[in-house]
Amino acid sequence: MPTVTNGAEIYYETVGTGETVVFVGDAGYGAWQWGWQHPAVAGPYEAIVTDLRGVGRSDRGATVDGVETLAADLTAVLADAGADAAHLVGAGLGGMVALQVALSTSRVESLTLVGTAARGHGLDLGPLWGDPGDPDTLERSVAAGLSDAFLDAHPDAVERMVGWRAEEDAPRPVFEAHAAAVARFDVSDRLYEVTQPTLVVHGGDDTVWPPERGAALAEDLPRGEFHEVANAGHLVHVEASRRVNDDLLGFLAGVSY
Repeated sequence: MPTVTNGAEIYYETVGTGETVVFVGDAGYGAWQWGWQHPAVAGPYEAIVTDLRGVGRSDRGATVDGVETLAADLTAVLADAGADAAHLVGAGLGGMVALQVALSTSRVESLTLVGTAARGHGLDLGPLWGDPGDPDTLERSVAAGLSDAFLDAHPDAVERMVGWRAEEDAPRPVFEAHAAAVARFDVSDRLYEVTQPTLVVHGGDDTVWPPERGAALAEDLPRGEFHEVANAGHLVHVEASRRVNDDLLGFLAGVSY
C-alpha cells in the first residue's frame, strides 16, 4: 500500500493489530533486514515495515535531500496508516530518521535505535555498500556487517542475504545519497528534547558504527537505555536476532500506552 509524499511514492506493509510498531531501515538496505523482527512483533502489535525512498518498492528515482526528507516520508506513512502514535524501531540511518521524527512530531511513543548515533560526522559507510548486480561485492559487504563467528557458523544465511540484497537493495547513487544524509545529520545538541523512552541496541563488534557512539547516544538521552550485544557486528538484529527480539519485546511491553 503506497503513499505519496514530497513527490515520491513510499511503500509500506502493515500486518497485525494493536499498538503500532514501525521498522525504519538502514542506508541502502531493503526490507529484508527486518525479516527477523517483523514476525516476532506482528500479532501482539501492528507491525509496519517501510522501504526508504530509493530502496526496494519505493520510488527509486526520488531525490534524497537529507534525514529531514526521510523523516517527512515516515510521518506521511504514519498518517496514511492512521497511526496517531507509534513505537519506532530504526537501524543505522533509520535510527537517525526515527530520532528526527521524534523531534519534529508528537506521534512517537518510544524509540528503539539499533546500531545508530546522534551524529554522522566521521563515519565511513563504504564497507556496507554492495552492488546489487555483483554477488561478490554483496558478499563482502554482508561480511562487513557481521561478526566473524556468525560468518563461520552460518554461511547459508549469508548466501540468502546476498540474494535478498540483489533483489531489494538500492543502487549506488541512492546509497551515496543515504550516506551523505548520515554524514550531515547531527542532533547531539538536541537529545534533551527526546523525552520518549528509548532503547539503544548496539553490536559490540560493530566496526562501521562504533558502539561508543551508541553508548554516548543512550547516555545523552533523558530516558535512554543502552544494551550492547557482545561479539555482534553492525547487523546485530540479524545475527543476534533472538536476543534483540527479546530485548525489543520486553522494552515494548514496559512502555506500551
